[in-house]
Order: sequence, then structure tokens, then C-alpha cells
Amino acid sequence: MRLTVEQEIITVAMVVLGTLLTRFLPFIIFPANKPTPKYIQYLGKVLPFSVIGMLVVYCLKEVSVVSSPYGLPEFISIGGIVILHRWKKNMLLSIGGGTILYMILIQYVF
Repeated sequence: MRLTVEQEIITVAMVVLGTLLTRFLPFIIFPANKPTPKYIQYLGKVLPFSVIGMLVVYCLKEVSVVSSPYGLPEFISIGGIVILHRWKKNMLLSIGGGTILYMILIQYVF
């Protein structure tokens, strides 16, 4: 099914509008000359950890510890992430290093 020119223009306009709203709405709702509400500050502190926790649960939800490779690539990678993060204290480096370690393990070891 092919979109008409009008439908394509409307689609592009909606994407642009959605992008602009998500970029500018926080600055409109919480201007710099007003103090940020306490609940927003709280969410800014706890949400990053919550998202990482949900990501870990999502990534491990289908790992089988009763069949080969028994979750070893995942658990070795988690260990690598913990060691790398305790050593360098850099979240981006830890996530990237763990991803690379996991890819190496599943491609060449398991």
C-alpha cells in the first residue's frame, strides 16, 4: 500500500511535531527561573537505576539455566560488567565492555 502525497506530508508533520514537543515541553513546563518540583528531582535520581534494573530483568528473562550453555555467557558478562564498573566507574564503558564480552562469548566460545 502506497501513501498519497498528502498522507506523507501529514506523517512527516506529525513526526516533526512529536519530536519538537518532546524536546521543548520540559523547558516550557519547568522554566529555569522556577525551582524544579521535588518529585521531579526524585524521579531524576531514581529512574536511571530503575531503567537499568528493568533492562537486566528483560535481558535475563529467557535465559535457561537448565540447558546448555546454562546461562554462562550472560552471567560471565554480568561479572565482567561489575568488575569493569568497579574498576573504572564509567557506566558507558561498563555497558559497552559487557556487550562486547557477551558478543565474543556467544560467537566464539559457546
